[in-house]
Amino acid sequence: MSGVLKRGLQSGLMLAWTLGKIIFPVTLIITIVSHTPFFPVIIGWFEPFMKLLGLPGEAAVPIVLGNFSNLYAGIGAIITFDFTVKEVFIMAIMLSFCHNLLVESSIAAKVGVKWWIIVGVRAGLAIFSAIIINLFWQGGGEMAQYGMISSSGPDPQTWWEITYLGLETAFIAILQLALIVIPLMIVMQWLRESGHFDRMSRWLAPFTKIIGVERNASMTLVTGLTIGLAYGAGLMIQAVKEDGISKKDMTLVLIFLVSCHAVVEDTLVFAPLGIPLWPLLVIRLVTAIILTATIGFIWKRVEINKRKESTAHEHSYTSL
Repeated sequence: MSGVLKRGLQSGLMLAWTLGKIIFPVTLIITIVSHTPFFPVIIGWFEPFMKLLGLPGEAAVPIVLGNFSNLYAGIGAIITFDFTVKEVFIMAIMLSFCHNLLVESSIAAKVGVKWWIIVGVRAGLAIFSAIIINLFWQGGGEMAQYGMISSSGPDPQTWWEITYLGLETAFIAILQLALIVIPLMIVMQWLRESGHFDRMSRWLAPFTKIIGVERNASMTLVTGLTIGLAYGAGLMIQAVKEDGISKKDMTLVLIFLVSCHAVVEDTLVFAPLGIPLWPLLVIRLVTAIILTATIGFIWKRVEINKRKESTAHEHSYTSL
């Protein structure tokens, strides 16, 4: 048991260091930039586009903050404006599909998946879902009630205060990351060495077949669904090295997870905003399954056709 603890601790520390090198500078830079005069200019660029999605211009603030930072930044921005329930629901769906792009796309690149694929899928789902909801949902016109959520304290005024806030936010993010991933990796190391992974993989084999991946990717799916893409990155990185997950399967897994990850946290976090939660969860889950299964099916058909063409060419060459 002590050996498992030691190996899990080492894996956790290495993971915290790997992700920390991504999260720390991104958090610091975004915090500083968000307090500069240039940031409102960026927001202004997005205002006309927000109107096309059925959102007021102010919605650009939480959408941009959520995409370049995280869900909590986006929610913090939402509560500073008066939005209707429908507008908050549209923003919640968009942010559920597409948030924390810089960090999570960088993590995807760590496991060999092109970052532009991840960004394209997430942005496409966010925009498409917003358009559909705006067109077909006629309700939600009442003003949203934000419950017990209150805005944060006064904004920093000096460059030192802004830099200090950025450093503090980044350090806290890394500390929270370490407190989660180190125990997680210890538990995962025990599950791996005790054979529980194999049993869980067998249980989830029917679901992995639905989305077109092998069952050795099932635990990566479970981890991403429950604790999120960033925290599940350790298993993804480790799975590529140890479990022999193919590039195709890892791409499909990430497409699924960027569409639907941390389903508990990322759903409940919107509860105080007064929007329906079950539709939020169901839309994400169903979309992820349909999208991944469709891409997996097309990918498989393309591979079969390529093999047929290759076999036909070899046969022709042999006949000659």
